Amino acid sequence: MRKLLMIITVFSILLAQPFSALAEGENEDQEGVSIPNYVLNISKENTYPNPTQDLPQLHPSEMAQELLDTSTVLIENPELIKILNESSIKGNKLALTLNASIYLGQWPLAYESNETSVNWEYQKVNTNYHDNRGSNAAKKIHYSQEQQKKVTGGLTAQIPNSDEVQKMMMIKAAENTGLPLALSTVIGHGTKKEQIYNIPVKQVGYLSAYVPAASEKGKVTYGEVYLIIKGGKKRIEVKNVTQQGIGAWIPVQDHIALKFYSANQPR
Repeated sequence: MRKLLMIITVFSILLAQPFSALAEGENEDQEGVSIPNYVLNISKENTYPNPTQDLPQLHPSEMAQELLDTSTVLIENPELIKILNESSIKGNKLALTLNASIYLGQWPLAYESNETSVNWEYQKVNTNYHDNRGSNAAKKIHYSQEQQKKVTGGLTAQIPNSDEVQKMMMIKAAENTGLPLALSTVIGHGTKKEQIYNIPVKQVGYLSAYVPAASEKGKVTYGEVYLIIKGGKKRIEVKNVTQQGIGAWIPVQDHIALKFYSANQPR
């Protein structure tokens, strides 16, 4: 791919107009999902400082958008858009007589979301336990993370260009849920919440903590991308277009679902 981009640079002396890169991407505002009351934000309490996950969503520059508009297939891949934004095309009178077809490679072009949901109990990361069967008074228990835990999501099947596909799916899932999603999240040792749960006398109490995750399902479109230059005009042509269904689990960053259980006997 890098060698192919060098070819574009060689042709940069032959064509007319520069591409300008957009400095920052933007996310659309969404209403999001309703968060259950047993799911708590621990961004302030988390002893492990998770870095903010930057969603790789770029807005095309003016000239990149003109190129994308010439394609008959939707192109949303942030990595491909970034290449177009960072490219420059300049030229001279010879450009009017130039005919060329430059192969940019096979790309996952766009992802279409069919279903987005949230599993609030995606992966258990902690259990606080207290045996109160030998006491005559209720005991209190609260959430305290006993070991550092890392939760990582991923695609549900092998697929070409999986990293790029996963990032496009994360963008869609974040738009649909309004949640802070990340490819992985860490719950630090000693992270606590002060909510109190009472264990009745002669019972055993369990307070389990789970990391939620978004379930994203849809289809990705692949295609071979060409930059066509003819008579000084430029356009994008996509060939051998295919689609593939795919799903992914994407953790919710810095959130914990707490579920309390008490019984006469340990489970």
